[in-house]
Amino acid sequence: MSDRDVFEYALLRVVPRVERGEFFNAGVVVYCRAKTFVAARTHLDEAKLRALDPQADVTGVRAALRAVEGVCRGGEDAGQAARDDAGRRFRWLIAPRSTVVQPGPVHTGLTLDPEAEVERLLDLLVR
Repeated sequence: MSDRDVFEYALLRVVPRVERGEFFNAGVVVYCRAKTFVAARTHLDEAKLRALDPQADVTGVRAALRAVEGVCRGGEDAGQAARDDAGRRFRWLIAPRSTVVQPGPVHTGLTLDPEAEVERLLDLLVR
C-alpha cells in the first residue's frame, strides 16, 4: 500500500498580449485534497516578459502573481476567495480567465509531500 496522495496542479502563465496568445510559465498552483493543501509559488522572468512585450507592466504582473500566492495562503488581505476551503480556492484559481496571468490545464500526480511538490514543479517547469 502506498503512502502517496493524489495531487492536482496547474501552471500559471503570463500572457503579456492576450491577443497574440504568446505565454511563458511563471508559477505553479498545487492542490492535495487528502492533505487539505493548496499552495502557489511563482517566479517572474522579466527578460522573457520584456521579450514578448517591451511595454509590459512588470509591477502589475508581479502583483497578480503575488495575489495568487496570497489566495493560497488565505487571510483577510487576499479577499473572499482566500477564506474558502483549499479545494474551492484551487478551483477558483484555475478557472479560465482572459488576463495577463492565466492558469494552464490541470494535471495530476502522486506525492508523499505536497509542499515539496510545489518546489519541484517550480524548478522543473518554471525556472
